[in-house]
This record gives sequence, C-alpha cells and structure tokens, in this order.
Amino acid sequence: MTETRIDARGMRCPWPVIRLAKAVREGASQVVIHADDPIAPGEIAALAEAKGWAVKPAEDSPDCWHIDANPALLRGAL
Repeated sequence: MTETRIDARGMRCPWPVIRLAKAVREGASQVVIHADDPIAPGEIAALAEAKGWAVKPAEDSPDCWHIDANPALLRGAL
C-alpha cells in the first residue's frame, strides 16, 4: 500500500479536497491529510462518502484525517 501525506494547512477549500483526490488518482491507497480550513472536514467527509473511502479523524491532531481509499481493504477482500 502506498501512503501519502498531504499538508494542506493554509489552503482554502476546495484545495485540500482537490489535493486528496489527486493523490488517490495517482495511486495512493492511504492518505494522511492535514487541513485547517474549517470547511475541510465536511468536504473531506463528503468526498470520502461519494468514493466509498473510509475516513477517520486523527486522535492527536484536530486538523488531520486518515483516509483509506483501498477498495480491496474496504470490502475485506484481503
């Protein structure tokens, strides 16, 4: 699996979500994204839901999310 880290702090939406979508298109199956725009959590959650990705907020940082965009893992196929 390829994990990608995205630092989108200081970027206004939709840029954090655009960066997230680009990382997955380029092959990332797991993404850790930092985004401090107050709109970002809703936008990240909406994209994840639309694509069938799992998203989990980081426990140690209020502006960080872990996204699992690996369809095989999400279906339990491994």
